[in-house]
Amino acid sequence: MSVVQDEATPFPAAFLLSSGSYALPAEAKQTFQEGLQHLQSGDAATAVAALSRSLEYAPAFVPGHIFLGIAQALTSRIYPAIDHLEKAADLDPDSFAAHFTLAQLNFKLRIPQKGYESAERARQCAVSVEQRRMLTNLLKEERERDQNGIARPSLNKPFSLPTLVLAGSGFLAVLIAIALRMG
Repeated sequence: MSVVQDEATPFPAAFLLSSGSYALPAEAKQTFQEGLQHLQSGDAATAVAALSRSLEYAPAFVPGHIFLGIAQALTSRIYPAIDHLEKAADLDPDSFAAHFTLAQLNFKLRIPQKGYESAERARQCAVSVEQRRMLTNLLKEERERDQNGIARPSLNKPFSLPTLVLAGSGFLAVLIAIALRMG
């Protein structure tokens, strides 16, 4: 992918390497650069506005979605951030940056299952040593967090039939007790 990048853009080139290429309208390129500058200066709210304008001109611009997702996350707009990162991954399934950033956000949000899924997709997209190093460091940090933290429940398994019957029976008993007291 030909990403708009110059000396003022500290994001590593390996982070954005991908198989896609983009022919950007001048307005999209300009507003994308403005968004990156605001993001780098710590003004995430203004970056959101500029990057959103960039995507109005080029809705399939994957780096635009990635950096808008980052800016949204920095302004505590988590659902839009996830939406833009997932959109970037959908637009370019071979984008290391999209999958890596989505994994990073999921780990920060303490959603390890989705984080590991995104990290695996990022691993499959990694084309450079730098990308592999970044992913290795992210997974190392997450494993340390898992080992040193409180065990997190996995809420992705459905309840078993005996558990549902037991819970339903208890709920029914409470309802009967309330009805008897009122009547």
